[in-house]
Amino acid sequence: MFPEVAVALMPICEVFGSISPTVPQTSNTGEDISVYMVFSCAFLLLLKLWKFYRPPHEHCMLGKGAPVGSELTLEYLLLLRNNRLASSFNTPVENSAKENGQYLGERSSVIGSSLPQPLIPVKGQSPGALSLIAQPVFIDSFPNFNAWYRQHKACIASTLSGIVRCNPLHQIADKLLNMMYRKLSKGGTVSSTTGTSASSSLSNSSGSVGEEASLRPMLPAWDILGAVPFVVDAVLTACAHGRLSPRDLTTGLRDLVDFLPASLAIIVSYFTAEVTRGVWKPASMNGTDWPSPAANLHNIESQIKEVLAATGVHIPSLTVGGNAPATLPLPLAALVSLTITFKLDKSAEHLHGVAGPALESTAGGSPWPSTPIVAALWAQKVRRWHDYIVFFSSRTVFKQDKHAVVQLLKSCFAAALGSSNSLVSKLTVHGGVGALLGHGFRSHLAPGGMSPVAPGFLYLRTYRAIYDIMFIPEEILSLVVGVARDLSTMETDEHCGQTGKSAHRLKSRQLSLAVVMAKVKQASTLGASLLCVTGGSGLVQILYQETLPTWFLSGSGTKPKSEGSVSILEGYAIAHFSILCGACAWGMNASSLSTKRAQMINYHMGFLASALQQKFSLGCEHATWKAYVIGFLSMMITCAPNWISDVNLETLRKLAIGLRWWHEPELALALLERGGCRAMSAAAELVMS
Repeated sequence: MFPEVAVALMPICEVFGSISPTVPQTSNTGEDISVYMVFSCAFLLLLKLWKFYRPPHEHCMLGKGAPVGSELTLEYLLLLRNNRLASSFNTPVENSAKENGQYLGERSSVIGSSLPQPLIPVKGQSPGALSLIAQPVFIDSFPNFNAWYRQHKACIASTLSGIVRCNPLHQIADKLLNMMYRKLSKGGTVSSTTGTSASSSLSNSSGSVGEEASLRPMLPAWDILGAVPFVVDAVLTACAHGRLSPRDLTTGLRDLVDFLPASLAIIVSYFTAEVTRGVWKPASMNGTDWPSPAANLHNIESQIKEVLAATGVHIPSLTVGGNAPATLPLPLAALVSLTITFKLDKSAEHLHGVAGPALESTAGGSPWPSTPIVAALWAQKVRRWHDYIVFFSSRTVFKQDKHAVVQLLKSCFAAALGSSNSLVSKLTVHGGVGALLGHGFRSHLAPGGMSPVAPGFLYLRTYRAIYDIMFIPEEILSLVVGVARDLSTMETDEHCGQTGKSAHRLKSRQLSLAVVMAKVKQASTLGASLLCVTGGSGLVQILYQETLPTWFLSGSGTKPKSEGSVSILEGYAIAHFSILCGACAWGMNASSLSTKRAQMINYHMGFLASALQQKFSLGCEHATWKAYVIGFLSMMITCAPNWISDVNLETLRKLAIGLRWWHEPELALALLERGGCRAMSAAAELVMS
């Protein structure tokens, strides 16, 4: 539904943002309804649907291994909607876009002729024309929105460049500054061009009601939003140089948000981008210039550590060293000071919905302990949110600490498979989905405040915040192999010490082997689920292209001279894990992902064929390698025969020859049989030989 909602909101923003405000109308509930309010509600709701606040360093780090959902941009939402439209009405959207010479986010010289009817009404149209017709929607269809969107991306990507005084944006920015700081003396005002003192356009009036109304620029919302970045840059620069106090900075920004609530989005995006640049001096949260978190900062930090320890994540220390004062980057200090001025009622929900995620993301990406400081300030403001704030603050540890992510993954495996280890609660001894996911976040049920959170639940609320996830395939693979090795070792040790008749030992061993195999399947299923949830097809591609070949070539994690049963179980676990990952990412049958699947399967099967022909040496145990190849091909033949039809014929022939060398003629013949008619000659040669 998100793409459809986004498309429905864009024409509302385009139209109401282009209208000059008039006298507000009063609704039946007593609320004032104005053009600015309608535009702001639609605009802020639209921005909540995609991560407009993402700072520049996240854009750089996101790639083919990005977490699922991290690609949620406005272009991505429109692409989803257009693809759904093409599927519903059987209209080739992509071909239409190519013929018209335009794609998402690109300007087209034939935009007017490419669309049969305009998506937004022209002057004089009836309100009924606002309804969207069944056709592709592009950002270029909304000129004002597109102009702001380009400016927004430019402000995030690089610092603001100065504007000349004759520019219309400068005049609008000066009007906004005049409105925000009308009560300041001329010597303490700021200018939109330099951020220094004494702009001649500002006055020192006492701010009567009539004069206050006259100072407000009655311009379309799009014009005001275009000038807001320069206003915020000017006031932040003035504050950094001591020409504007932090209290006046916060008051002025709050006045701007009260005037046009949609300006909060521009303030948030500017501050989040500037925090990552690292050019602003830190602000001392001493309670004089900026609000102080000292009242409960230590309590917040200790509770964050307790939440992590309950899920098996142990980190050295979270506390600030010594008696050093708490500091935040200046843009983050300004942002948190602004957000804690908002009311906690229904009228401010649209503001909290935009500022909350951005504040959490910005604090999590800032140096530690920015997150505990922000959490302490908000916990002081809203005491009933204390446990909720502590829990969400604990997630930011995983943004900056890979070792913590690895510990959390280990706890997930320990909880799901059942363990008496002290890493997890005693309630997880029997394992299962209940132990992995728990019962969610239940602060009201615990006698001391917060109940322990299950590791799986914490991971599901955390994985989107992990910037670098490229190491996750190797870690999960190591955990799956480690479970197989531990289970096989336990099973061997248990039955080597048994006494009694051989018949009883054999019967007991068969039962134990079945239990071990079930546990191995459970571990590989959990590993595949975690991998696909974290990175989707991108991480599965890394698994097939990089992780698996590297693991077999280097013999990572293998123990030399291990028993045959141990090595065989390891190979089977890896095969089951690999098949499940591919099935979750690309599907078993024909699908839209069949092209990508064919590339990856061909690559991996080529690696198997080359290794069988001994073109290179492997670093792992031969029993492990043999168990993996036989298990992988057997499960592919049984569960995913459509994959084999995508493999090159020569690769199938090499695999069949290698299997024959291993005395697996039935498996080799079944592999060629699934290859279709093109593999008949190779199958005949195999039978005759």
